[in-house]
Amino acid sequence: MPALGQQAEQFRPERVAIADPARVAELAALVPSGTEVLGGEDALAGLAGEADIVINGVVGFAGLPVTLAALNAGRRLALANKESLIAGGPIVKRAWRTPGAELLPVDSEHCAVHQCLRSVGPIAGKSSGGAPGGLAVRRLVITASGGPFRGRTRHDLEGVTVADALAHPTWKMGPKITIDSSTLMNKGLEVIEAHLLFDIDYDQIDVVVHPQSIVHSMVECTDGATVAQLSLPDMRLPIGYALSYPERMPSPFGAIDWSTVGHLDFEVPDREVFPCLSLAYEAGRRGGTAPACLNGANEIAVQAFLNGELRWVDIPAVINAVMDQFTFSEPRDLADVLAADGEARAMAAAHLQRNTGGRAGTPRAAVANG
Repeated sequence: MPALGQQAEQFRPERVAIADPARVAELAALVPSGTEVLGGEDALAGLAGEADIVINGVVGFAGLPVTLAALNAGRRLALANKESLIAGGPIVKRAWRTPGAELLPVDSEHCAVHQCLRSVGPIAGKSSGGAPGGLAVRRLVITASGGPFRGRTRHDLEGVTVADALAHPTWKMGPKITIDSSTLMNKGLEVIEAHLLFDIDYDQIDVVVHPQSIVHSMVECTDGATVAQLSLPDMRLPIGYALSYPERMPSPFGAIDWSTVGHLDFEVPDREVFPCLSLAYEAGRRGGTAPACLNGANEIAVQAFLNGELRWVDIPAVINAVMDQFTFSEPRDLADVLAADGEARAMAAAHLQRNTGGRAGTPRAAVANG
């Protein structure tokens, strides 16, 4: 709360919003005179319909109303909240068709693909293949840092702690996305996101582990050429790209000193140690409410791990159990997506209760002991 007040004092916006209406008075005391404070579940979405450009950085599924509000209002949406697109894919795609609506990805990988596609021309002649719109795209290659556990075996990971999983080697991110990175679920979600953003079939989307996090993604063309976007890890670059598109910011972020890079490494992800990646491909191919199920179950499992109630290695087991029980359908509207998300969360919570009894486990104890 103090941080939001400090930001308001520095930038002096007309309005700020907070999800908890009970804390409106507390925030109002921290913001400068003339700044209106809004509160409640609909407050953020209400502001999203007013702004010229909306950067959606809300964590998790809670960002879906903001995504829909921005697109339905015909605004430019700079999307850092991948979960809203993944869980609500069919209805988000419909909202995206609103006149004036734009969707520019802020995830570094998808921003990279967006930049690469700008340099790819149409496929020659009447050849089959390529991407929608006639672009000469053979496949997309989404890079993954590999997280803190790259190269480990399942046995190595049996007792990892929350602190271990939060120690990302190249990116500084929030707890939820950092855990997702450690399980490769984040990369799986990005595969679904790439399919929805660029209308590319799942068979044309590959993941490669690249520990330096300098190559952010690549586009392989039908003639064999590969176009890549490279920069040092710095989220200011994709944010600036989304704000200034189709122009580019005059200030460099993530510029590379090639005399210090040394080498760039690439390897195939280990899907046996990191099964969340395969679970995401499965959910994406099923479509409908399957990605919402995947995302909801994952959010419950990740929080249980952060709470010390679940081992890191058991996160995919929770998700798999929920997906095995879930009845998938095609969502007609936001209510259907919310229902699918709620059902998946309830099923994941029930699975945890049956299998852990709600007891805190090894991860929390290990963190507490330093």
